[in-house]
Amino acid sequence: MAEHPGVIFKDGPTGRRAALVLGPDIWEVIKAAREVEERGDEAVTAMADLLNLPMERVRAALRYYAAYPEEIDAEVGLADEESRAAEEGWRAQQRLLA
Repeated sequence: MAEHPGVIFKDGPTGRRAALVLGPDIWEVIKAAREVEERGDEAVTAMADLLNLPMERVRAALRYYAAYPEEIDAEVGLADEESRAAEEGWRAQQRLLA
């Protein structure tokens, strides 16, 4: 945590994960970064607006990701897979109800 000020670690169902102090998990910030169209400083501004975070906290998440991309990419992948599975379940229910 001393190496990445503003980043803490939380325990949860998927194990220990990096998060911003009083904010979202780092993987959530990185997922948002992949979804904004802007690049550079404009991307940081867009992410800060989207996540309702100060720009410095967004930058802290980006710095952590730069140091540990494999860790965060794995968490994003897990979240994406859970979303796909939930959507498939919902679609299956809709087919049954149609």
